[in-house]
Amino acid sequence: MANPGSNYQNSSSSLDNLRLISYCPLCNAHYNPTEAKILEQKDGAHLIHVECGNCRSSIVAVVITGSIGVSSVGLITDLTSQDVMRFKNSESLSEDDVIEAYQALTSNSDLSVLLRD
Repeated sequence: MANPGSNYQNSSSSLDNLRLISYCPLCNAHYNPTEAKILEQKDGAHLIHVECGNCRSSIVAVVITGSIGVSSVGLITDLTSQDVMRFKNSESLSEDDVIEAYQALTSNSDLSVLLRD
C-alpha cells in the first residue's frame, strides 16, 4: 500500500491512468499530475485526490487497472484529501441514523441546536 498522501508515482502506467482525470471539469484547467495524491492503493485500484490550482475544486477518483484495461469513477467535491480519509475511515451510517436525522430536520427544531449535539 502506498503511503497516504504520497504523490502519484511517475511511472508511465501511472501517468497514463491520470489522463482519465487530467483536467478540471469545472474550469477546464489542466491538473499537474505530480500534485495528484494517492490516498489508498490496493490490488490495482487507486483512490486519488486532485485539487485544481485554478478554481480550488477537487476530484476524488478511483482508478482501476485490470487485465481488460483502465477504468475510473470520479466525483467533484470540496473535500480535502484529509476529509476524504476521515470519512472513508469513519463508521457507516445505519438506517436508524438516517431516520433520526430526517425526523430531527422535519421537526420544528432549531437547526443550530441539532448541529451542536
